[in-house]
Amino acid sequence: MTENAVEILLVEDNPSDAKLALRALQRNNIGNAIHHAWDGAEAIDYIFGEGTEAPRQPRVVLLDLKLPKVDGIEVLRRLKADERTRAIPVVVLTSSKEERDVVETYRLGVNSYIAKPVDFTQFSEAMRAIGFYWLLLNRLPTP
Repeated sequence: MTENAVEILLVEDNPSDAKLALRALQRNNIGNAIHHAWDGAEAIDYIFGEGTEAPRQPRVVLLDLKLPKVDGIEVLRRLKADERTRAIPVVVLTSSKEERDVVETYRLGVNSYIAKPVDFTQFSEAMRAIGFYWLLLNRLPTP
């Protein structure tokens, strides 16, 4: 991974939630290199898009499910179906608490499913814990 490589790919269409997530990550000094995709199509294009010789490999993807253009389930499906991106950790960070979403994302290979806390303090703590675990503690295979 190069020095300028993206550590976190945040896929979030809600401007308020995106702002909260970015603020919480920055407040906790996590993820100097964050790329924000506003929808599923942008996330897929960022990872697999034209001009990239090989898929981009963020250290973790924070993925909302309810996205325009291409939903989060399809983004997850694409990431986990491709041998080159299968090992990228994907954390679903969504407002959906529907059991079918939990079951489907785990069936597709999600690494973690977190319902977004409504309270900023709890949300900030969740982002701190996510960043700490996935960026500092978790060991990924070398791409």
